[in-house]
Amino acid sequence: MSELQKQIPTLYGVLSVNTCAIAATHSGYAPGIVTMGFPAFAVSISLLRAVHWLRLRPETMTEAEAIRQLLLTTVMTGVLSLVSLAWAMVLHGYGGPYEQAHVVIFIAVTVIASINCLTHLPVAAFLVTGIVMSTLILICLTSGNAVFVAIAVNITFVTMAMVRVLSNNYRAFVALVASEATATRLSEDNAKLALTDSLTGLPNRRHFFQDLEDLTVTVGGRGGIFALAIFDLDQFKPINDTYGHTAGDHVLAEAGRRLAAFADDKVMVARLGGDEFGVLLHDPGDPEEAIRFCNAICETLQQPIAWGGLWLTGGCSGGLAKFPRAGREPATLFDRADYALYHSKLYCRGETTLFSQEHEDAIRVERAVETALRSVDLDAEMRIHYQPILDTETGRITLVEALARWMSPTLGQVPPDRFIAAAERCGMIHHVTLLLLRKALADCALLPPDVGLSFNLSAHDLASPETVAAIVGAVRKSGIDPRRMTLELTETALLRDFDQAKEAIVALRALGIKIALDDFGTGYSSLGYVHRLPLDKIKIDRSFIAAMDSDVGGSVIATILNLCENLGLDGIAEGVETEGQMAAIRRHGCRLVQGYLVGKPMPLAELLAGLPRAEPHLLRA
Repeated sequence: MSELQKQIPTLYGVLSVNTCAIAATHSGYAPGIVTMGFPAFAVSISLLRAVHWLRLRPETMTEAEAIRQLLLTTVMTGVLSLVSLAWAMVLHGYGGPYEQAHVVIFIAVTVIASINCLTHLPVAAFLVTGIVMSTLILICLTSGNAVFVAIAVNITFVTMAMVRVLSNNYRAFVALVASEATATRLSEDNAKLALTDSLTGLPNRRHFFQDLEDLTVTVGGRGGIFALAIFDLDQFKPINDTYGHTAGDHVLAEAGRRLAAFADDKVMVARLGGDEFGVLLHDPGDPEEAIRFCNAICETLQQPIAWGGLWLTGGCSGGLAKFPRAGREPATLFDRADYALYHSKLYCRGETTLFSQEHEDAIRVERAVETALRSVDLDAEMRIHYQPILDTETGRITLVEALARWMSPTLGQVPPDRFIAAAERCGMIHHVTLLLLRKALADCALLPPDVGLSFNLSAHDLASPETVAAIVGAVRKSGIDPRRMTLELTETALLRDFDQAKEAIVALRALGIKIALDDFGTGYSSLGYVHRLPLDKIKIDRSFIAAMDSDVGGSVIATILNLCENLGLDGIAEGVETEGQMAAIRRHGCRLVQGYLVGKPMPLAELLAGLPRAEPHLLRA
């Protein structure tokens, strides 16, 4: 249609000019109705049809509409050909040989123009050629005039040649259109593949953010609302590590299938990468309704998944942010939903958290902490407190845990969990770790030789070979016996990159440094790490100590301590705060104890003053 739209108006223009020209040459010979009436009618029709074609919009036409236009054009071509031929035959009876020759030329030129302009509609072109040329050739051959006979012969061969050229051009045009259609289809397929996650079949991250940007423009333009939700499978990595990538891929594919069931014209779902999925709610309703919808997704993704005779349960948590309250920019809105997801994982696993003003205030505080971390003299403002660990058999302090403290001149006292998390986010954790480690090693030189030093490492530290090498260098440079050092690791640190963590642990133990697994029992994979890693100590999480009065709690403590004894590991009970807990933990055979009953975290001077005393309660701050 687009190609015909360029040619058919030209054809009507040629027809109009030729009609006016031949009418002018016969004006003195034929009646006025023939030389004036018909040309006016023909030119009017031609102009109307030309304007009609110029106003068409092929790109918006359906296939049925295009077929109707082509049929109408073919019929109009046949009718105009017959009428024009009849008129030309009438004119042929007037005038002299020149005028008659002009009629022949008019017919031949008009047909040639039709063939050229109707290349992409060969049915109409052949119709014109068959009607007009056959009649013209017949008239010339039967005229008895040798010149007209010669003209008929010439026209016959020229027509045959032009018909052949027309056929070849149309076949080439059809092949070109077919190749373009194939290329378009392949391009569309490639575009679809580029926007589709190959494992789950869901839209991918690129597609998700394209839709998110479109929504912020369209919905923001009309003052509407929509919501963005992010979902994360809580225990996907342990499943992947324990059962392999095949099981992990199966879990992701099944999660994608379940999530796709929630998609409709108002809900777009996508896989963002790893075990993270995104959802765009075009009509989220009120906050409670949006949270109920997202919690339904969490419940669906939490259902066990069958694989190889096993039932794998990954769990799912979500974060939800609404436009425009949580942000007007795509990146801001996504970050807010991600923050809400992080909150869910920390405080309400298995549920969806809606980003609120409280979270916005927390982000401002975190940004203030990050800014302060970059602009202050950390070496002067950070110090270390030490919490003693008691050997209940000897009544002596055998180990002290170094705990960071930061008094900011602008923010005041900043809790360790807050500034450590901020340092991890802004990439300063390695600097903070090495700064605190050097301070702790310097203080360790002032401790009695039989008192060891325990120091906590971040997950980011263990995942960085450069930081591990710097830790080894700092210990060697301090002159402290590495065997007095214990580095505490959390399950989070091991989850980040297990192979790198294992390599780091082997390097540290080769120096003589001991390794302790902190907060044992709070994660889902702690037991798996105990037999896979070269550990020296296990710190029993304080939550078990608080519940040890119950039968189940006491059994858990006994089980953990038996595990330590069987594996040749030291068990350390954290969070012992009462005499009753102390007595109970000793009955279970735990030798090393840490908690407020033994001593609160304190500056080095206070610790040194209390160390010579025999009774542990004298160490309490």
